[in-house]
Amino acid sequence: MRTVIENAHIVTVSGEEYPGGHIVVDGERIASVGAGPAPAAPEGGAVERIDGRGCLATPGLVNAHHHLYQWASQGIATGATLFEWLTTLYEPWSKMDAEVAGGAASAGLGWLAKSGCTTSTDHHYLFPKGRGDLFAAGIEAARELGVRFHPCRGSMDLGRSDGGLPPDEAVEDIDTILAETEAALDRYHDPSPGSMLRVAVAPCSPFSVTRDLLVRSAELARSRGVRLHTHLAETRDEEEHTTERFGMTPVEYMDSLGWLGADVWLAHCVHLHDSDVKRLAETGTGTAHCPSSNARLGSGIARVSHLLEAGAPVGLGVDGPASAEMVPLAGEMRQAIYMQRARYGPAALTARQALEMATLGGARCLGREADLGTLEPGRLADIALWRIDGFHAAIDDPVVALVFGQTPPLERLLVGGRTIVRDDALVSVPQDEVGRRGAAAHRRLMTLAQEVL
Repeated sequence: MRTVIENAHIVTVSGEEYPGGHIVVDGERIASVGAGPAPAAPEGGAVERIDGRGCLATPGLVNAHHHLYQWASQGIATGATLFEWLTTLYEPWSKMDAEVAGGAASAGLGWLAKSGCTTSTDHHYLFPKGRGDLFAAGIEAARELGVRFHPCRGSMDLGRSDGGLPPDEAVEDIDTILAETEAALDRYHDPSPGSMLRVAVAPCSPFSVTRDLLVRSAELARSRGVRLHTHLAETRDEEEHTTERFGMTPVEYMDSLGWLGADVWLAHCVHLHDSDVKRLAETGTGTAHCPSSNARLGSGIARVSHLLEAGAPVGLGVDGPASAEMVPLAGEMRQAIYMQRARYGPAALTARQALEMATLGGARCLGREADLGTLEPGRLADIALWRIDGFHAAIDDPVVALVFGQTPPLERLLVGGRTIVRDDALVSVPQDEVGRRGAAAHRRLMTLAQEVL
């Protein structure tokens, strides 16, 4: 199938912009991008033509950090710090089953797609015993919707009785974690070019896992050639916890365990010292910046402009819906700009830098910069087409029109050349059905957890 987009303002993110340009898609990949009309098509074969007049074309957005199961627990502990919020929610989360996880993933991924997201990760780190295959439930939801998916097999092995934050019922033993993680890699990880599904290894955080789990998880990931992910430096409480237990800052602690490198990306990194920023850049360690969640929990403002200036990879993430209720990924571009400028001044972050974080930056975090994140020939045809000819036409710069203010309507979203969103509505799965699944997951979790809430 050949798809031709013409007359759109195209931002490749790799440097070029083409007002009134074209994109030609052959199968799942981009065949050509450039100014003016598309070159003549070969004779024969089906061609879909999309008139992009009044639209801005960008790479599909890449969500570098998320917790899909949390769609089922939004609106709880709305005035809490991270540690207070976690201790409130660990109990109901420990009651979730595969039905909850599947419904929440369907709604969460559908909501992301409606905000221009073509690729999303998911950090799932709670696996209550006897509750079904929660990891498989998220993968099935992504397959049905048609989005590119990078689930992380997360874990916690440091329960409250051993000095950790989560309740004992929410953690697993280390042998189970490593065996289940390896099984997930065997069953699901697809390293091939154009892959729709890749799995990462992701112990939850320094305050919920043991040193041994961190070391052995890194060994497993590197023996299998997959990526590593965890939360880090999200709050002052975490730094105090890590300094008290290990005599090091969170970044120093992870560095001492071999957990920095070009195959690692970290969520949040709000509280960094100058030496931390330098070290993340030196090692090529990525950061998933989650500005709305960090603000909602009062965690602080990450030093994103400093990380970018140092040359470290930075992507954007929504984080869990329970700490960033109904936040669209596209809106995180605006949040990132405003938060950086609020702290560092009006030149701290530009609209094009924010768009790059939401596309190529996220692709770099996930190890997909060779085939995602820019609009170039040979890249996967993950393309977002935004309408900027309505109210947004009052803004001359189309990237500012996208990033500042309310996100424009999504005319079309392609994943590997296949349409997932059309006219601002999901079409791969009925949009209303996806919404109902999320609401049902919430009701089910609240019923399962009623004895602890």
